[in-house]
Amino acid sequence: MTHHHLRASPETCHWGFFDATLKPVLTVASGDEVTVDTLSGGPEVLPDASRFRILPEHAEVHAKSERLLPGHILTGPIAVDGAAVGDVLEVEILDIKLRQDWGWNLIRPLSGTLPDDFHETRLITIPLDEQRLVGRLPWGLDLPLRPFFGVMGVAPPPAWGRIGSLIPRAMGGNLDNKELIPGAKLYLPVFVPGALFSCGDGHGVQGDGEVCVTAIETALQGRFAFRLRKDLRFTYPRAETPTHYITMAMDPDLDQCVVKALRDMIVLLGEIGKLSREDAYTLCSLAADLRVTQTVNGSKGIHCMIAKSVVHP
Repeated sequence: MTHHHLRASPETCHWGFFDATLKPVLTVASGDEVTVDTLSGGPEVLPDASRFRILPEHAEVHAKSERLLPGHILTGPIAVDGAAVGDVLEVEILDIKLRQDWGWNLIRPLSGTLPDDFHETRLITIPLDEQRLVGRLPWGLDLPLRPFFGVMGVAPPPAWGRIGSLIPRAMGGNLDNKELIPGAKLYLPVFVPGALFSCGDGHGVQGDGEVCVTAIETALQGRFAFRLRKDLRFTYPRAETPTHYITMAMDPDLDQCVVKALRDMIVLLGEIGKLSREDAYTLCSLAADLRVTQTVNGSKGIHCMIAKSVVHP
């Protein structure tokens, strides 16, 4: 196992899109660990440099990187040697750290879960205490932080061309799933040789829903272990934590998200628990939780969670 460090720079970041034709900025072996530095936000979100620590590479990426509006600054892509179409890439999240002492939150008219209720743009800078791991909100609340990456994904199928980073799809991307913290594993189907993993959209903390469109957006550093899983075959992201199995679904219709996530959980319980479809459906009704991942990304999200202790008593 080799450890790599991928720093954020104009040469290692792509802004606002996924594309199967992007050349990898790093190639690793299955089993390797990679520390990845990320950035968050365009020039308009940068605060007063006399009060907060601004990462020097942030301005460099703003000045030199092609930008697809709107979208996230993503670090990558990382190729995993030997990854083939049809494989599954296991991304184990080993650690996540803050990279700066501030984050930001934005309300924008005609966006979010209540697009017609707020008519003025509001951008706030939120001081982050890296030692206490809290964010100080404007009205004086110290909110505990629980950092995670809103965007983690592989390259889309080549036929899709260049796609924006806002809408989550089968290759992952803007999942905004707050369960994907250290200790979790994300499983992504591979659509191009090498898989081509990228991440960004660092969140200091987020509620299920992310209703005003943004969380506490900030720059994060993540440490990941990448493993090829040629023993797995599925076409949509899944995840697990130390305590739960998770299936995910994205669709403009939240009801369809429920249907897709539940169907995939029934399949998962058949694979892992050796349950019949009827028994799995019953167990989901008794022990699985359907949670709203986000309601703001064009395609909304639902994740279905079931405790491992129920599946393996």
